[in-house]
Amino acid sequence: MPEDVRPVARDVIRRESEALAALAERLGPEFDAAVERILACPGRVILCGIGKSGQVAQKIASTLVSTGTPAGFLHPAEGFHGDVGLVTSRDVVVAVSNSGTTREVLDLIPTIKALGAAVIAMTGPRTSPLARAADVALCWGEIREADPLGVVPTVSAACTLALGDALTVAVMTRRGFGAKDYALVHPSGAIGRKLTLRVVDLLRGDETNPRVPADATFSDALAMLTRHPLGGVSVVDAQGRLLGLVTDGDVRRTMGAAQGSVRDLLSRPVAELMTRNPTVVAPGALAFDALRTMETHRPRPIMLLPVVDEAGRAVGMVPMHMLVAAGLTSGRDES
Repeated sequence: MPEDVRPVARDVIRRESEALAALAERLGPEFDAAVERILACPGRVILCGIGKSGQVAQKIASTLVSTGTPAGFLHPAEGFHGDVGLVTSRDVVVAVSNSGTTREVLDLIPTIKALGAAVIAMTGPRTSPLARAADVALCWGEIREADPLGVVPTVSAACTLALGDALTVAVMTRRGFGAKDYALVHPSGAIGRKLTLRVVDLLRGDETNPRVPADATFSDALAMLTRHPLGGVSVVDAQGRLLGLVTDGDVRRTMGAAQGSVRDLLSRPVAELMTRNPTVVAPGALAFDALRTMETHRPRPIMLLPVVDEAGRAVGMVPMHMLVAAGLTSGRDES
């Protein structure tokens, strides 16, 4: 039998989660100072690191950019060969090193300061050379990595990433960076669609607005359902105001409970069979919110929403399959 490695995995996760909890408690005035430095920065926030710290730094830079803070990444080794020229006196450089003794990063700090940029350190020991050289030092203290040798960047990488995320979200919150701002920098992908696509964008006139009058028969509703396979038909008054909804499910339930002849069934007034006061959505609502309304509807999810304007008129219909076809999902985001 192969050895059960789940205890090892659980131990790694436990060590990382404990370190993150300790980091949350360690946040002090220096974190506020770092946020203020970034908010006051007229240029860019430039992340700098090498190895695993560099890879995490690149992710932090990317997250800053996606939340409205101009940012970039400087590889310290490349910095000695001209790339440090991207740093100006208008910038803030966030130097990342778990040990605070990474030679490539430390050797670049005097040049960065000579260029007039402020330096924020993200490091472990508060007494490290990097922490002492920085204008502001964000430190998570001495930690032991989660591997058996205690050397593989695991806990330290988790702390670096979490601290970078905390810094990003704090800056984002202070700036009042909201959903509309986020949509501007995420115009494509599922994130962009969730924040920008509205119900009205999915409507196609009469094609997506099957209706029958209040005095229509069950036969009329069936004909409209067949002509417009959206899963339902709106029942409206003479002014086009929504009175009720007849769905495919209503049809099945009506036919299953029917007594008498088919002719009798088809001639029944649709008003007797419709669902009154159905859940509706406004044309200007986000399409993602419409999807969420369908999925969280109680006592059970629904597959269709009539679209109703401010005057109560039925102006369209949005079935769940249309939202899914538009690329919306309530699951994990993609960008």
